[in-house]
Amino acid sequence: MSPNVYSPKDGTNWQYNSQCMGIVEQPAPDRVQQAQNVWLATVRPDGRPHLVAIWFVTAGERWYICTGSGSVKARNMRANPAVTLALEDGNNPYVLEGQARKVEPDPGVIAQFKAKYDWDITTDEQYDQVFEIRVTRQRGNR
Repeated sequence: MSPNVYSPKDGTNWQYNSQCMGIVEQPAPDRVQQAQNVWLATVRPDGRPHLVAIWFVTAGERWYICTGSGSVKARNMRANPAVTLALEDGNNPYVLEGQARKVEPDPGVIAQFKAKYDWDITTDEQYDQVFEIRVTRQRGNR
């Protein structure tokens, strides 16, 4: 079995396989831009995790998502800003930890959502809240 595969059959006994993921600065910019979804993990008030796939854009070191203000994820992030993000490709993992905060999106973020998803977040009545995620830790394939 390849040393980059995480499996209970490789003798790790489900422990972290340090050869699999290392600290990375950033994945290739086109990989992030081409990804359509990111997995977002938030924490419910009772401590249970909440995991959803969601559209996103980035601007510098910040990641942005847009969701409904009454959604579980929005309520969770307002109560506890600690989040984890992961790109969808489990064979080439890239995982971020960060702090989320509600923001008014700047024109650049609005334009990115429009360009990437043909979505004007300023006119959407259902998805009415934007969160900025400040990355505090990144992990991915070397």
